[in-house]
Amino acid sequence: MIKKIIFVLIIFISIAASSQAPKLSNDATITVFTCGRGEELYSTFGHTALRVKDDANQLDVVFNYGTFDFRTENFYLKFVKGDLQYFLSVSSYEDFIIQYQIEKREVIEQTLNLTMQQKQKIFDALNNNIFSTDKYYTYKFIDRNCTTMVVDKINEILSGEKITKIDDKSISYRSLLYPYFENYFWYKLGINIIFGAKTDEKAEKLFLPVELMNSLNVIQHDNHKLVLSTKKLVNGETKNVEFSFFNSIYFVIFLLLLIVATNKNWVYKSFLFLCGLLGLFLCLVGLYSEHQEVLWNYNALLFNPLFLLLPFVGNKLSKRLIFILLAMIFIYSLFMFNKPHLVVMLPFIIVIIFMLMKLNGRNPLKLLTSVEKNSTQGLENNIEI
Repeated sequence: MIKKIIFVLIIFISIAASSQAPKLSNDATITVFTCGRGEELYSTFGHTALRVKDDANQLDVVFNYGTFDFRTENFYLKFVKGDLQYFLSVSSYEDFIIQYQIEKREVIEQTLNLTMQQKQKIFDALNNNIFSTDKYYTYKFIDRNCTTMVVDKINEILSGEKITKIDDKSISYRSLLYPYFENYFWYKLGINIIFGAKTDEKAEKLFLPVELMNSLNVIQHDNHKLVLSTKKLVNGETKNVEFSFFNSIYFVIFLLLLIVATNKNWVYKSFLFLCGLLGLFLCLVGLYSEHQEVLWNYNALLFNPLFLLLPFVGNKLSKRLIFILLAMIFIYSLFMFNKPHLVVMLPFIIVIIFMLMKLNGRNPLKLLTSVEKNSTQGLENNIEI
């Protein structure tokens, strides 16, 4: 019995000893990695990580807050809801960097100008996180991700000026993200449909890797620059995405024109019914999800859940319903006037209005023709006078 107790104590002591962070030498460095974008949607905005290097302790490791497990039960439901747990992982420098070399993604290293005490504090905090439940955190697209977690860790040990965003704060989050989806139309369309009013707020929070890199380059700490040196570790390959008709707005316009060309009420109602299902999803996901980015989604005014009623109401009620739907789309159009994704949504606005007017017994093309004729006749009358 005593032998068993001693054996258990030895195990606990070993675990405790292994979790203790070693004392760093004077030559130790703490650096920030800013990694380029990848091909997958989750890597579109790049990545941030922390490196701790100390040759005296034969230590060269990378702490990574961007880790998640695809094998998590109900992974996609958790991701949509906003309670998916990301976690801090640690790997050797070689293992980390080789992946970016294979993917030809740029890696820039910024060496932080910190005191020995500050370096030790960061290293201790990272090690404490690794060996506790603090390694897990609930991922939020803007408010809590691999970049914000690194910012928080560094800010904890800064006594003076903290790291804040120095890039343009006057534009919206949606405008800030827009260039990342150049030539990735389906990503652009999906993101702009699913994101709600929060992404139209001013982009004042520092949450993108490149923004952190820019802020580190200019911030002053204790009367000196926070970044001691900058080095490019991996030369990324510029990914020139070739234009694809099937991954462009022109393909969507082509599909919408095909649907309009059928000139069949049942086809129009079927299309609007699908739009209604999308609108219902946008409303429900706003209630279900804890992601602030999907709340108050005004796209539900365009992809309106009321479309679900159109195939099942009588002619008289249908006309009233269509009038209400057209009024909502008019409000939506006014609201979208200064939004960056107006161009992306415009084909849907035009086609849905056209279908609703056709279902209401009015031909938009004839209305335009009659307006043109009246204008021409009025001009002729003025000339005669």
